[in-house]
Amino acid sequence: MRRFRWRLGLVVGGTAALLAGLVVGAADAQAAAGCRVAYSAPSQWQGGFTANVTVTNLGDLINGWQLGWTFPSGQTVTQAWNATITSSGSQVTATNVGYNAAIATNASVSFGFNGAWAGSNTAPASFTLNGTACTGSVPSPTPTTSQPSTPPPAGNAMAEVAAMQPGWNLGNSLDATGADETSWGNPRVTEALLEGIRAQGFKSIRIPVTWGQHQGAAPNYAIEAAYLNRVKEVVDWALADGFYVMINVHHDSWQWMAAMPGDRATVLARYNAIWTQVAGAFRGSSAKLVFESVNEPQFTGSSGDAQNAALLGELNTSFRTIVRNSGGGNATRLLVLPTLHTSADQARLDELAATFTAMNDPNLIATVHYYGYWPFSVNIAGGTHFDATAQKDLTDTFDRVYNTFVARGIPVIIGEYGLLGFDRHTGTIEQGEKLKFFELFGYQARAKRVTTMLWDNGQHFGRTSSQWSDPELTAQIKSSWTTRSGTASTDQIFNAKASAITSKTITLNPNGTTFTALRQGGTNLVRGTDYTVSGDQLTLTASALTRLTGSRAYGVNAVLSAQFSQGVPWRLDVITYDVPVLQNATGTTSSFAIGSGFRGDQLATMEANYADGSNAGPQNWTPYKEFDRTFAPNYSADTITLTSDFFAEVNDGARVTLKFHFWSGAVLTYYVTRSGSSVTGSLT
Repeated sequence: MRRFRWRLGLVVGGTAALLAGLVVGAADAQAAAGCRVAYSAPSQWQGGFTANVTVTNLGDLINGWQLGWTFPSGQTVTQAWNATITSSGSQVTATNVGYNAAIATNASVSFGFNGAWAGSNTAPASFTLNGTACTGSVPSPTPTTSQPSTPPPAGNAMAEVAAMQPGWNLGNSLDATGADETSWGNPRVTEALLEGIRAQGFKSIRIPVTWGQHQGAAPNYAIEAAYLNRVKEVVDWALADGFYVMINVHHDSWQWMAAMPGDRATVLARYNAIWTQVAGAFRGSSAKLVFESVNEPQFTGSSGDAQNAALLGELNTSFRTIVRNSGGGNATRLLVLPTLHTSADQARLDELAATFTAMNDPNLIATVHYYGYWPFSVNIAGGTHFDATAQKDLTDTFDRVYNTFVARGIPVIIGEYGLLGFDRHTGTIEQGEKLKFFELFGYQARAKRVTTMLWDNGQHFGRTSSQWSDPELTAQIKSSWTTRSGTASTDQIFNAKASAITSKTITLNPNGTTFTALRQGGTNLVRGTDYTVSGDQLTLTASALTRLTGSRAYGVNAVLSAQFSQGVPWRLDVITYDVPVLQNATGTTSSFAIGSGFRGDQLATMEANYADGSNAGPQNWTPYKEFDRTFAPNYSADTITLTSDFFAEVNDGARVTLKFHFWSGAVLTYYVTRSGSSVTGSLT
């Protein structure tokens, strides 16, 4: 249910950002011509940088575009994706590629590039689009009589949902269950935040709303007027920014709606009261406002699948009836119906498909959520890699929703996606492995014509800083909206300090692209001397690695990028390490840390067993414990913490054998014994 908000420190360094209004020439003099450009350089290193550009069209349809600018500091473009970039001195022109030539009104296109710089990396101050100079504002159109928004015509739901791609979740704000939207640690939503997200290229926004704590008693179950007005204010901001907007009944699903099997009449009356009031408040809103009946529906104490399906069918049916009968644009407004638990299991999809058949309404959308193969998503049971099992779970999910709904002309929105480990912090999953997950996810969404909405409760886009906490992850997600990217079997090349450096080989995964070069900053490594490529095998020579590691200090000595014909480059860290060392320790079940000299290595997972070989600790169906829930490395402090959650399920007086697995391949054995609240740890 993603109830808690965890934040990483923001990645800051060499960041330049510019949001400029542009005037765009249009054939129709009556068009409210204009656009926005968002330029950012989220990643910079000595001599090189990565830049992202998003162009939003505020006028009539553009079919074919060129964006021009001048680099003020003499920067050069070395590689681009999702656009063709040419330069003449400091003058730069980015031209569309075939698949993103058209930009509809209020739609956006994004592209990115790697560049080189010397001295400084100042952001461009102005742009031109199709030859028209930026003025910094959009000219006011001739006043006309305002017209009410026109709902989508019946049967056009597929096109409308396609126009919603990509989407973003305003998580842990209006869905918070405390006194107000700040109760889970996020600041109040601002119009500037929504504008910042729009500038990132998102076309739809899901605004989860929890109503229960702002709802009065029976029989009216009146929603507090101030709260309903606040929801409407945020929704209106988003609509004014050009978003498609989805609102719902969110954490109410587990707070009080789950009791429906034992108190059907009360739950249904309260639920109906919410939608009666919400539908009435928004009946005059733009057709771009979409209603979702309930988030992650679930029931406690039911008799099984048949009753669950019947209860959810009753809620969905009641929701549709209330909205359709509420007047205004609600008669044909797009409505989103979930499966039980928003699961993509075939049985759950079939249950929802039966509801769609019974309703026979062309303006309905199916929704599920996807957080990946669970062991990989939280890093448990040895699920450290985005391996064939995790990949199949993803592709099978898209196949099922496509075959059940999309192939029948019913649109699908994955209303939330990500990795569950991100609720603690994004470092729960190793960087390269999570990048591979998002690369494939984006490709499958495009191939299966499914709209997706990234879950973000503050751990991705800074609510006040307007900066991404992990620009590399964001670049991968954005690139996946339009193209594939090449990856590799690993993003880490380890060289043991205690041994002579030898050549290292990794496997490239081109994903339909072509490998073109291996680069350090803005300099290409020499093929045949620094590296070789044979089929999908990339080998770095011992001489190149010796040069790149320099004095062989522990940690990352050099950062390389494997360049492909399209998409974002694949980063490779060249690392010097030695086998980590652990120390004897004492502590308590609430505070126990093992001194650990990581010596350049990183922890992947931990096993826990009793002397008889049985599994120890929580989730005792597997020896591999959940990363960050039961154990966690602290690289700055050189410690590994075992949590109170781990010791809560360790037998008193029983010695536990731990095996710490590191990304270099090193495995270290350690022993802990709990005696009441005291814990001792030793190497032998």
